[in-house]
Amino acid sequence: PFAEFIPLEENKLKIYTSHKPDIYIPIVTEFESRTGIWVDIVAGGTTDLLESISQNKENSVPDLIFGGGIESLEAYKDFFIPYKTSKINPTTTDYLSVGDNWTPFSSLPIVLIYNRKLVKSENITGWKDLLLPDYQGKIAFADPNVSGSSFTALVTAFKVLSQTYVNPLERFAIAIHGIVLPDSGEVVSGVASGKYLIGITLEETALKALANKTDIGIVYPKEGTSCVPDGCAIVKGAKHQENAQKFLDFIVAHDTQNFLQESLHRRTIRKDIKELSAYVPLKNIPLINYDVSWACNNRDDILAIWNDLVGKDTP
Repeated sequence: PFAEFIPLEENKLKIYTSHKPDIYIPIVTEFESRTGIWVDIVAGGTTDLLESISQNKENSVPDLIFGGGIESLEAYKDFFIPYKTSKINPTTTDYLSVGDNWTPFSSLPIVLIYNRKLVKSENITGWKDLLLPDYQGKIAFADPNVSGSSFTALVTAFKVLSQTYVNPLERFAIAIHGIVLPDSGEVVSGVASGKYLIGITLEETALKALANKTDIGIVYPKEGTSCVPDGCAIVKGAKHQENAQKFLDFIVAHDTQNFLQESLHRRTIRKDIKELSAYVPLKNIPLINYDVSWACNNRDDILAIWNDLVGKDTP
């Protein structure tokens, strides 16, 4: 009796996403409404989803992956189908894949957050402050093996601290005290509750928490931080490739990108959309030269070193 509600095969799309529901639900819902395409969502951590794609688990690949830092997507580019959307070009964005292996979605600065009741704002100004004994074991940091944004944060910390310290990853691991959270979503709640004094997260996550009246402070590290976009990529073997292309066109379109800024606390990747006054102007945020290719090519080695350090430092 419900056969008439089953979508035709040509109207389907299967998406793997590492985004939280408050990001993917409004985006996917609007896409479905405009196109009539029915979307099947599988959510999980960036690395787990990419590994599933690479291993073709259960012989059932998605049509595309939505989310994850572009260096994570670049590391798995052999499993993607290049696609060049007509909705953006070098005049409208600085974030483009050389081989069109992925399409950018939003621009994501890494920030530090702190519990305003337990930490004075003048005591946390940058990455070096994380190494102070007072904060050892009191820093909320998600597992970079699971979270794409946390891997970006790890590389950012490494690049900044390496300007001063010989063994920056080791020093950072000591500061973390071997404590890594299983999910990036736990960083804000851990800091807000006072379980941790400081956290490392995405600007979007921090701004969303502030909008929800969470009592935290945000710091843009004075030594510099990264602003790496997350992205979306079509998977080799996609059964609904044309629908996947439509989705990529949709997420970078002007109105979708405007919605990102106004409603989802994310910065647009488009240069032809004005920054909202609620944001710290990007030009006022000290940014490091984050080498996506280097991060991609050294990803396995960085994680191997990190895992060894964290394992040794686990209480």
